[in-house]
Amino acid sequence: MPIARARCRPCGVVSFAWLLTIPASGCRIAVASGARRPHRWSLALPVLPVSPLDPAAPNLRRTYDPRQPLLRPYVREADAFRSGRSTPRDALEAGIDRMTRDEPAIRAFVTHDLAAARRAADAATARWKDGRPLSPVDGMPIVVKDMIATAGLPTQMNNPIYAGWDARTDAACVFAMREAGAVIVGKTVTTEFACGNSGPTRNPYDTTRTPGGSSSGSAAAVGAGIAALGFGTQTHGSTIRPAGYCGAYALKPTHGALHVGGITPLGATLDHLGLIGASLEDVWASGMAISRIVGGTPPHPGLAGPATAPPPAQPRTLVRLDTLGWGETPDTSRAAFEVAVASLAQAGVRILDRHNDAEVAALEAALTEIGEFANDLLAWEARWPLAAYRAHGPEMVGGRIQDLLERAGRLDAATYGRAVADRQRLRDRVAAFGDRADAFVMLCSSGPAIQDHAFTGSRNFALPWTLVGAPAFALPLLVAEELPLGLQIAGFAEQDAEACAIAGWVRDTLLPPHRDI
Repeated sequence: MPIARARCRPCGVVSFAWLLTIPASGCRIAVASGARRPHRWSLALPVLPVSPLDPAAPNLRRTYDPRQPLLRPYVREADAFRSGRSTPRDALEAGIDRMTRDEPAIRAFVTHDLAAARRAADAATARWKDGRPLSPVDGMPIVVKDMIATAGLPTQMNNPIYAGWDARTDAACVFAMREAGAVIVGKTVTTEFACGNSGPTRNPYDTTRTPGGSSSGSAAAVGAGIAALGFGTQTHGSTIRPAGYCGAYALKPTHGALHVGGITPLGATLDHLGLIGASLEDVWASGMAISRIVGGTPPHPGLAGPATAPPPAQPRTLVRLDTLGWGETPDTSRAAFEVAVASLAQAGVRILDRHNDAEVAALEAALTEIGEFANDLLAWEARWPLAAYRAHGPEMVGGRIQDLLERAGRLDAATYGRAVADRQRLRDRVAAFGDRADAFVMLCSSGPAIQDHAFTGSRNFALPWTLVGAPAFALPLLVAEELPLGLQIAGFAEQDAEACAIAGWVRDTLLPPHRDI
């Protein structure tokens, strides 16, 4: 439950906080009146708990239908924008209407500035009317995970050390999307430093359930139809899993293909910028806009492909993966996945799996063993900045971060080296399928969103392709327990466009083109 809600009178920024956030002068929300450097203080607090849910918040329960989701796609409205039948301002206002209706229940936002968003949407409307849009995403309403720097909106990372902190500079992805004409609606809730305690966000289809983490607010906002795109990150499973839980599309690109400058780091060889969107077209066009303007994380040149989503392409062969998550997947979700795979086979795709192919069986066996070395990679690489946060006082970070630092303290360079080698062997196994298969198909998560908020769900279906460092797409095509169940299409490194084309074909095959998404 927020203990403060503040509006900066000069600029109209609204900020909500769950930890010691009070209004101050200027355009910042600070720990104490006039605080200029809120990251240089420490208070005698208990170890941070999970941010509490508001017991007075309304509850929602909606039956998920992938043909009639809450999503509000943007890029496909280009013809309507050109003709004037609709405008970017109309798209923004429709999202604000959804926000007014659902935000009290889902709590997706930390900060927003609707006045600035309306001005940006009006400018985009004028450009479309004049036939001069800056890009396919000109006017797109987007939200930004609160781990990602935005000039003029605080970046607070669900921790009081950064309460009210204004980075004053946009992260590379935010800068690029502004240059492409996108409309920043606000900042969305993250787990603490993207790896710790949960925030107060709830699932837009069932508020008794988690939206997933750590990109919880972005997934909930997009899934609820408030924004067409949300920036997330993925260091283990934080884009693919919440997108699947909240009924949204997503792209986790080839590692480095989208610039991570200005995103608070966690694990350098694991961190990805993730895109959670209302359609496959929205996530692809946004990724290409970012890549066109700022490129990838150096030395990666950036995402390669057309400015808009490539046309759907039927794969000849897909590898079906159960992964280490299959054992925790309930029967209802298994059944939905089996039906989807059977439908792809009936459409003419050859399916390789652990029962009919020895190499797939060997890969599946390898995937059951990735948990330990994946955790070692994260713990070793995240020692800084997590130890620097804890240096403010052990009471200033939550229990999950304390546990990760404790694990890091038990590691040495040789252990980290073995983890890097284990990951490379996994990548080599996947790459070996390059002349036998076009892509891989698996679930986004082991079932629909769980009925919990402190725990954001198993990452076991999303983790493999984080380690592989190759592209993965979340498709909100399946239903289990009347809730969204994401299907994941994963590709080969540097073949993001090819994977997108296959994902488009899978979508159109499982939900033929009369779909309303």
